[in-house]
Amino acid sequence: MAVSLREYRARIRSTESMKKITRAMELIAASRIIKAQQRAQAAAPYARELTRAVSAVATFSNVDHPLTTEPENPTRAAVLVVTSDRGLAGAYSANVLKEAERLVERLGAEGKKVDLYVSGRKGEAYFKFRQRDVARAWTGYSDQPSYDDAKAIGQTLISAFLTETGEVVDDIAGADEVHVVFTRFRSMLVQEPQAIRLLPLEVVEGEEAPEQGDLLPLYEFEPSGTEVLDALLPKYVQSRIFFALLQAAASELAARQKAMKSATDNADELIKKYKRIANQARQAGITQEISEIVGGVNALADAQAGSE
Repeated sequence: MAVSLREYRARIRSTESMKKITRAMELIAASRIIKAQQRAQAAAPYARELTRAVSAVATFSNVDHPLTTEPENPTRAAVLVVTSDRGLAGAYSANVLKEAERLVERLGAEGKKVDLYVSGRKGEAYFKFRQRDVARAWTGYSDQPSYDDAKAIGQTLISAFLTETGEVVDDIAGADEVHVVFTRFRSMLVQEPQAIRLLPLEVVEGEEAPEQGDLLPLYEFEPSGTEVLDALLPKYVQSRIFFALLQAAASELAARQKAMKSATDNADELIKKYKRIANQARQAGITQEISEIVGGVNALADAQAGSE
């Protein structure tokens, strides 16, 4: 019983140490998620106005731009999967990877070959473990993305889209479509994996679209509508990617806070269980010792009575 009691006390100490770690991670995630939400909200006005500007230029210029032209027979697609760099976030990365697998399966059923682009170490490790080629991977910023990260990703994906299908430029294969799979932050309790088509551009889409009845401004293009679109559309793509990275960062932190809170609560329950079992073992040990003492006293009394 004494060995068992020491064992349970050691388990209690180790669980308490684990609880301190999970509690600290929960508080860190809670403090960072506020900033992540503020960054996503701060980026919304720029994305909204840029969407209105691009919509107006695309509507009134009557210019067929490469980034807005639908290919006749698309045969190849690039898919960007936004995951996390670190674990301990519940099923966050698993859910977005499942959504990516569904998209890849759907594109494959349409006869399109898929090139994978990955943001986050979890996604990179997932495809590497399954021996699937990843065209390009970006890591090290998943919970605090910057616009430079989105710009680097956007330039690579635009380059892939503008390259002729079947050709390879700087290790980037040409693609007819570009899709993005990320996790949209709805609330602290709800984060939804989502797949959107990024290229060819569907300018009015989702939460960034102008409101119904909102009139687009009239523009005079100088020097030309084509050159204006050449400057605006890459920025629009990068802003959409940045929006996806910010949404994913907020979702990751919310999932991590929820997972760490659950782990802390489980540690509390485990500590209570171990303490209850340890107390039972201690009481059983005391009862056995008392029984042995009483038995020894009775045996000694019987021996003395027999000698008399």
